[in-house]
Amino acid sequence: MPEPDIPGDPLETVELTLWNRNFRLFFLARTVARFGDGMVPVALAAGLLDAGYGASSVSFALGAWMACFAGFVIMGGVLADRFTPRRMMVLADVVRVVGTVVLACAFVLGPPSLWLVYALSALSGLGAAIFQPGVASMLPLMAPDVQRGNAVLRVAESLTTMAGPAVAGGLVGFGGPGLIFGVNAATFAVSAVCLFLIRMPFVAPVVGESMLAELLGGWREFRARSWLWGVIAVWSVYGITVLGPITPLEAVVVTERHGSAMFGLMMAVAGAGNAAGGLLAMRVRPRRPLFAGTFALFGVVANVLVLAYDVPVSVLAAGFFLGGVALAFWLVMWSTTVQTQVPAEALNRLHAYDVAGSLIMLAVGRALAGPVAEAVGVREVLVAGAVINVAVCGVLLAVPVIRCLRRVE
Repeated sequence: MPEPDIPGDPLETVELTLWNRNFRLFFLARTVARFGDGMVPVALAAGLLDAGYGASSVSFALGAWMACFAGFVIMGGVLADRFTPRRMMVLADVVRVVGTVVLACAFVLGPPSLWLVYALSALSGLGAAIFQPGVASMLPLMAPDVQRGNAVLRVAESLTTMAGPAVAGGLVGFGGPGLIFGVNAATFAVSAVCLFLIRMPFVAPVVGESMLAELLGGWREFRARSWLWGVIAVWSVYGITVLGPITPLEAVVVTERHGSAMFGLMMAVAGAGNAAGGLLAMRVRPRRPLFAGTFALFGVVANVLVLAYDVPVSVLAAGFFLGGVALAFWLVMWSTTVQTQVPAEALNRLHAYDVAGSLIMLAVGRALAGPVAEAVGVREVLVAGAVINVAVCGVLLAVPVIRCLRRVE
């Protein structure tokens, strides 16, 4: 005999449309905060250089953010399990609001001390480390179609990545870095309010284990999935040799050949490619997402080769656009696979391991790009990167557990 329908808690009702109330709030929170994040490098560069501190101070400030983020994101995954993801994400936004407001006031009142800028940048990185792990586990709870949800967010992030620096550049002339950091603080406040208003189903926090036990448990979950650690191991090589070096080298190469204005235009073209890759991922639903995503990664070769050789601007733009499409499509396929293949109770910690490993390798690649290019030549580094890109794709396609992994709805 079937059980009668019993009205349940309205918080546990899942709407079948992607643009349900919860997803709209989550989308607004992520988009606004990403827009604010894109303003930070411009604000730091303008404020610190105008104060006479030199270019190294900007690098150290951004490095302080990255060091804290990469160093604490795994712990952020444990905290998300222990106290639930949404609570930690709201707390992280509140921490970043406070730190960014202090930074805005410091620039408004006069040239701030470097130690204060570094400390507040580190605090912002710590907030991001607490925030990030919850992103992976929150999305499947709100988006009935996880791939489409990831693709929509990728398109929005691509557009805000282009808009944030552009708006920040315009605000520099009106209110200086203090105004930019004030706007950035407001974006974190909007994010916190939106996340607080999301009506989540009850998520039981992890209790009864020590923090160390949870970390070790996350590591065991990570090791138990060969497709997961296999991709991340290969991706680590890719980050050091291809994605890491391309960021600083493209700035140098394009600026030297065509000027800084053209470099800005190429960044916009790459952003447009990212948006197009997200739109493509909304429509294409491969049965083997990692297989399809790996094929897309071959497109990054075009981005690398147009930098290695002095090509016409039209070809340069085509390479940047294709690279943006390829990388965005892969990222949607990868995010969707992780979020649908990994159990919810392990997702926060596994996502944290993924993020930490990827960022550390990217940072290493960026740091080594300059010295290695000076020693062997920029073209040689880029051509080697193109060859390694093809080899990495070949390895991913050759491993059956990665190539044959089926999508989960």
